Amino acid sequence: MNAVMYGAGNIGRGFIAQLFSLSGYSTTFVDVVDSVVNELNTKNEYPVFITKDGEYEKTWVKNVNCVNGNDLFAVANAVCNADIMATAVGVNILKFIAKPLSEGVKARKRAGKGPLDIIVCENKIDANIYLRGLISEYLNDEEKEYLDANFGFVEASIGRMVPATPSEIKEQYPLAVCVEPFCTLPVDKDGFKGNIPDIVNLLPYSPFELYIERKLYMHNMSHAVCAYIGNLLGYEYIWQAANDSRIRYIALAALTESAEALSVHHKADIGPLISHSFDLLKRYDNKLLADTIARVGKDTVRKLSPLDRIPGSIKRCIECTIPYYYICAGLAAALRFAPEGDEPSKELCEFTRSCGVRAALKKYSDLTDENAVSLCEKMYNLFEGDIDGALDAIIKEKL
Repeated sequence: MNAVMYGAGNIGRGFIAQLFSLSGYSTTFVDVVDSVVNELNTKNEYPVFITKDGEYEKTWVKNVNCVNGNDLFAVANAVCNADIMATAVGVNILKFIAKPLSEGVKARKRAGKGPLDIIVCENKIDANIYLRGLISEYLNDEEKEYLDANFGFVEASIGRMVPATPSEIKEQYPLAVCVEPFCTLPVDKDGFKGNIPDIVNLLPYSPFELYIERKLYMHNMSHAVCAYIGNLLGYEYIWQAANDSRIRYIALAALTESAEALSVHHKADIGPLISHSFDLLKRYDNKLLADTIARVGKDTVRKLSPLDRIPGSIKRCIECTIPYYYICAGLAAALRFAPEGDEPSKELCEFTRSCGVRAALKKYSDLTDENAVSLCEKMYNLFEGDIDGALDAIIKEKL
């Protein structure tokens, strides 16, 4: 069985290809970084280091090779011979892989091949629809009909945390990836055109919107809350922030608010959502992940956009008449996030300082709800002074 993994980055190597390997697939990566292409073709294997109980557990992903994404014929041939496929290139790169993928569509049509499902592992709601549209631009009407009939674009929710690999491991194993133990891959059951493949830890689910929002409005949201409040206290790593009892309290309370809203909106049992909240906080404690506040919080212009992790969570709560007090604490802290080298965050922080919280939330988050804006203003102003006192006041709800 042949799998194609478009993108040989951390998620591609450290998550999806590992599941392919565990499921008995030979995996062909597609990437444009020459050193990565050459190393994969020379070694045909690489290690994944799973962080477990303060130690690394090394496992190997074998039977891999790589083609250069600039070689349209090689990409088309790989797609033509694939039994399953996935992408993990980053949303901004999808437009660049559309043409090579369109050549693969044409090659499969010429060869008379049947269905091929593409698991779209990108951090964007409806990334599957977006990618299909990009590919369609390179096809004629007959080829578009073939695409619609034979290609499944399967949305996925990527929950595994894969931070930067420590330099001492990288020096010995250039392709090594360090990951957390969590490795479940929820996917949209309704997105498949062919039979759902037997892939280890694949979780087909319908309707899939619950998993998409759970990832964005619980995982991403609480991760960001820990980062932004942790930044105010001078922490460097997420595990340090998550181990601060005050931040942990606020993060859990924010998760509970979001879980209630998702439960109401999706008519879902709240029990598993609350369990997921505790599981997330436990995962944030993983010191070996060495996940930094700067990485998790960076680019607040994107992360505070209208439907993203924190503003989107608040809006879902407003819609479902669920309190959003503690989520607002994360949003207020985010408006003060401006580390060196993070120009988008500096822009947003300076705009807030100059024009006020109300103007910033309207411009960047399209958030105008009076109660939410007022809460954020009060918390933002509290964070101007004694941070410890501010957190105590927020926790005691004495604003």
